[in-house]
This record gives sequence, structure tokens and C-alpha cells, in this order.
Amino acid sequence: MGKVENVIRFYYLATDLKYKIRSAWDDVHWGILGDRRESVAEHSFGTCILAIGIASEFDLDIDMNKVIKMLSIHEIGEVLIPDYTPFDNITPEEKARIEHIAMREVLGKLDDSEELYALLLEFDEKKTDEAKFAFLCDKLELVLQAKAYQDKGLQRDLSDQEGNIVMGFTSIIKMIENGARTAFEVFYENDESKFEHDPVFQELFSYIKDHSVDVEGIKEDFKKRMSQ
Repeated sequence: MGKVENVIRFYYLATDLKYKIRSAWDDVHWGILGDRRESVAEHSFGTCILAIGIASEFDLDIDMNKVIKMLSIHEIGEVLIPDYTPFDNITPEEKARIEHIAMREVLGKLDDSEELYALLLEFDEKKTDEAKFAFLCDKLELVLQAKAYQDKGLQRDLSDQEGNIVMGFTSIIKMIENGARTAFEVFYENDESKFEHDPVFQELFSYIKDHSVDVEGIKEDFKKRMSQ
């Protein structure tokens, strides 16, 4: 296989994630309402945008080029395997094993395949500063998307979760018994401990709970200003 074929093969495989819905929002999990649910590729894009925004506003001693590359490809294996969640009856070890096999397959014979695969392993291991930062961007993006769905009225009520396998887990049931009132609050409480050791992410995470951004309002205001 030549270099041109390597590029095109990699492109078509990796970008097929544009058509794969994130499992968290499908009918087996939280069953987001409406005709449009976030794809895996959109999630990856969201993590990159989040990383860029954080790097702009906070003084971070990390290699952002490495972070963006890591985040851009961190889900590419999911084009070949399911987008497993922690509630899908698979051990972390087995999940990592099949993800790594799938990642190698997607990378194919790219000249940079070993470098890219090493970045994926680094992301999974969460030992370097870049990998820790990328991991927290990955987790925070999920919470942000859960909040966005709630703000748009697309999260089902907790009393309307028939068929949601997440609701069968003791930890989730306990959160609801302890006062979680919405799906977003379940997401928020479930991930809270992940951010407690990083001041920047802790500040961002805390802000999310009680604040929203009126994106449609911003777009409408822009249109009005442009038409004047």
C-alpha cells in the first residue's frame, strides 16, 4: 500500500466517526430526545476546542500541540468497536485490549503510526502532564454536553428512564436517592471526583453546574448587528 493510499484509508476510517453516535446518548443509555445526537467525532472536536480555550485563559506548562494531536485521535478505535461506557459490562482491561487492537488497525501503515499509537497509550496511562490534561478535557466535555442537552430540554426526566441500563447500577441509584434531580446532576456527581486534584478543572467544573451560555441568543444578536 502506497503513501497516498495510507492517507486516504486513514481519513475514511477515522472520519467515519462522524456517523457514530456517542453511546451515552443512545436509547440503551440516556436516550436523548430530538433528531440530533452527538457523534463520536463531534465529541473529539469538542475536547480539542475545550483544550484550546483552557490553554488561552490559564498558564499551563504543557505541550499543547501534543495534547491536540492526542485528543484528535483518542477515539479513532471506536470506528471498529462499540463506544463502551463504564456501564456496559466490560472490564477496563478488556476494553483497553480491544481498543488498542482497533487503534492499530485504523492507523494502518502510516509512517507515523508508532508515534500516534504511543500517544494513544500515553493518553490511556494518564501519567504525563499532557495525558492528564487531555483526560480531564475528555471527561469535562462529557459533562458539558450533558449540561447542553439539559439546557435545551433534551434530557429525559429521571422518572422516564425505562430501558436505561445505567439506572440499574447501585451507584446511580444512590445518587438519585441522595437528591440528584436530573440526568445532568447524575453526570455531574458521577464525575466530580475526577477534577478535585486539578485547580483549573475544578474551577471549570464548579462553574458548569449553575451557569449556562445562551448560544442561540449570541447567534441572533450577531445576526442583528451584522444587518445594521
